[in-house]
This record gives sequence, C-alpha cells and structure tokens, in this order.
Amino acid sequence: MRAPGATRRLSVPEGMTAPLGYDAVAVPARFGPLLMPRLPRVGCVYADEAHWWWIVPSDSDYALEWPAPAQYAGGAVVPDAPDVPDLIHRPEGTIPYTPPIPLYLALCRLTGTTPTWSRPVSA
Repeated sequence: MRAPGATRRLSVPEGMTAPLGYDAVAVPARFGPLLMPRLPRVGCVYADEAHWWWIVPSDSDYALEWPAPAQYAGGAVVPDAPDVPDLIHRPEGTIPYTPPIPLYLALCRLTGTTPTWSRPVSA
C-alpha cells in the first residue's frame, strides 16, 4: 500500500533517452484521440481512465500558459495516481518527446483558447 498523497513519476521506456530531461502534459482522456492525428510527431503517451499524459522536454512550460483543462507536470510527476498510467504509444527511435509547440497549438485549437503570443497586450 502507498501512503496517501504519494506521487508517481512516469518513466521513459528502456532503450530511450531524454537528453533534455522530461516533463509531461496531462489532458482529459476524451481529448487524447483528438490530439493524435493533429500532431506531426507523437512521443511517449501514457494513459489512465481520466487522463492522457504526453512526454515533452523539460521546461516546456517556459513562457507558455497551457490551456485548461491541461495540466503541466514538472518532472513528469503524476500526483495522487493510484497506479502509474500505462504506456499506450511509443515512438520509433530513442527520443520520447512530443514536440511541445504543436501539442500546445493543438490543445489551444481543441479548447478554443487563443495562444498566449496571439493575445492582446495592454500597455
């Protein structure tokens, strides 16, 4: 048994390397199948009943506000998960990343959110 509030971290599959470190972006499971065909490259994707978790390079949240209901998970830590989500997609090759900008733009499109760099700036 695990202690309440314990966290789990997604791990990169054996034989893959993450030279830039890695974080994860969680989206509600209903968005997962809608995102896959919109991306030029899909890295490692994990899933549980509630979320799909996309592996991205570390610090992919720098200067980006990921659109709700997405959740950015530094260090690919999955808080309060009863189990580590299952790996449902593994790309060919040794790099586990989904490119963060196409993922961000696809999420913005699905959620009807204007990307942060397209929003008006007040003086």
